[in-house]
Amino acid sequence: MIYLVEHFYSVQGEGKLVGTPSLFFRFGGCNMRCQGFGCVEVAKDGAEVIGCDTVYAVNKEHFSSNWVAISDAHELLNILELYELPNAVDIVLTGGEPLIYANDIVFVEFLEKLHKRGHQITFETNGSLWVDFEKYPIYKEAVFALSVKLQNSQEPLAKRVRGDVIFNIASNAKDSFFKFSVDKDSINLALEDEIETITQYAKDIKVYCMPVGGSKSEVEKNTEPLIEFCKMKGYNFSDRLHIRIWDENKGV
Repeated sequence: MIYLVEHFYSVQGEGKLVGTPSLFFRFGGCNMRCQGFGCVEVAKDGAEVIGCDTVYAVNKEHFSSNWVAISDAHELLNILELYELPNAVDIVLTGGEPLIYANDIVFVEFLEKLHKRGHQITFETNGSLWVDFEKYPIYKEAVFALSVKLQNSQEPLAKRVRGDVIFNIASNAKDSFFKFSVDKDSINLALEDEIETITQYAKDIKVYCMPVGGSKSEVEKNTEPLIEFCKMKGYNFSDRLHIRIWDENKGV
């Protein structure tokens, strides 16, 4: 069963395609928790849940009321009709972790129909889950933003960094790029070595670093040190445009 948490039409706020008008589908479920990012979301039952800035799409236990079960690809396709969209607008699949549904037949059908309609498909993924490009060729037509988690996520190394998965995606996708979440306290020698180690699995794709933060103030706190880090290492700085503009609001 696929779970959809929200959908919204906005502009891409991060990475290589920042500023691109995009229709976002946020799916529920993830293979990580990333409590190290320290973003706090208060559930309807009053529980304070710690994780990434979209923890409501990760933690089904406390946010199940936001999760809608999808059993037919047309339920997702019909969402496009709710918006006044330019022809073949970019479709961004995010989460949570959208690739937990990579082998689901409904999910694959949705992707195939999007492609037939002329839409570019972009996955925002943590880059730790295997994609079968041969069995499902539709994935060869997609763009992958590889937001591989660093040690500041507090996830185990063996879980968050899968060199075989990274290489597989970078070798088969239409396009791909790295997108790392970096906070002020993590800009040190250990972090530099970690990013360099990860990017060795796909040496030819671009590297973007964006400031950690679920609010405008947090993003701003981490921005200037990160820019200096990017200048030193030759990485691309990526703002988090949606947070910079709309702060902690969702669906933007």
